[in-house]
Amino acid sequence: MTEGDLRLRTKQFALRVVRLFGRLPKSREAQVIGKQLLRSGTSVAANYRESCRARSTAEMISKLGLVEQELDESMLWLELLGESEIVQPELLSDILDETEQLLKMTVSSIKTLKANR
Repeated sequence: MTEGDLRLRTKQFALRVVRLFGRLPKSREAQVIGKQLLRSGTSVAANYRESCRARSTAEMISKLGLVEQELDESMLWLELLGESEIVQPELLSDILDETEQLLKMTVSSIKTLKANR
């Protein structure tokens, strides 16, 4: 997967999060968890873009570390939405799978960058 492919996937992930947030119930619980997901999910794409413009390997590793953190946090909010039954868990399976795939790719990239330093 190229940098451009991952850039597009992280942007598509952010858009999926935005759309999901817009469909959440207006209950206080849904909105609190949803806003947390909205922040972390859109931050994934923003931090990945920043990593692509890194001035050094160390800076790239640092930015990708933020991507990793935001993906992990997004996964938590998605899990909470499903497990609390705010959203039917089966409706979240695709986005949870994409979150996990992006997380694995990010961790792999970090490991590769560290090994090649």
